[in-house]
Amino acid sequence: MAPIIPGFSLDRVTVADGVALNVAVGGSGRPVVLLHGFPQTHLMWRHVAADLAADHTVICPDLRGYGGSDKPADPDGTAYAKRTMAADVVALARSLGHERFALAGHDRGALVAFRAGLDHPDAVTHLAALDVLPTLDMWDVLHGTTAAVGFHLYLMAQPPGLPEELIGAAPDAFFGHFLDGWTRDPGALPAEVRAAYLEASRRAVPSIVADYRASAGVDVAHDRADRERGNRLRMPVTVLQQDWGAVLGYDAAALWRAWAPDLRHVTVGCGHFMAEEAPGEVAGALRELLER
Repeated sequence: MAPIIPGFSLDRVTVADGVALNVAVGGSGRPVVLLHGFPQTHLMWRHVAADLAADHTVICPDLRGYGGSDKPADPDGTAYAKRTMAADVVALARSLGHERFALAGHDRGALVAFRAGLDHPDAVTHLAALDVLPTLDMWDVLHGTTAAVGFHLYLMAQPPGLPEELIGAAPDAFFGHFLDGWTRDPGALPAEVRAAYLEASRRAVPSIVADYRASAGVDVAHDRADRERGNRLRMPVTVLQQDWGAVLGYDAAALWRAWAPDLRHVTVGCGHFMAEEAPGEVAGALRELLER
């Protein structure tokens, strides 16, 4: 039996034609939506969600293409655009009765949150991004041999066919590489949670690849258009990141501040899966954000 977030109910909510999201909901109070990253599901928020549910309504969906959510085909390269996925999140919140909500995302979920903040500023009251750079900046800072850390970005950016075949031939080895290599504390991912992530990813290879492929195409175009227009995040923003800047040679806080004038940028001393490795620190940072 797959792990669950204690005290949360699971449901499926239709957010677009032919697309329903698997979502865990718990608590009561001001709404907070938490978006997971790669290669995970909503379960990555289990500790933080339980903390916030003491005084907030906490909504944890599986993104389209991931976990128990629907995985539509992507004939024109837009089904997994972050703009499309952000619209899912707004539709989900509205279906649950929330016109305005705080939004936090990790990794891929942070890119969806970033796009939601730009496209739907009247809906997103506060925004948090965990351990990611905006798409346009990410591609700009990756260069030379240090870009090897992001080999999967280049692999999944290739045209349909080869990435899906290669990853589909050994999905547990591929996804397990990131679960193991990006975690400083292996105990943060118990065996049953790790197995749930692998099972979910194994069943979602084409849609996960499509999500990443969009970040090398349509997402870049959308971000560039916003940068040229001077569109920025209007709400309070908190960014939690590892200290990758020293390795890759960039100032992460400066990159984020160009998008988010009201920014709190914090470097954390754990691995990539910080909501599982340092849940108390993450929950505390989100609570501080919600009071701004």
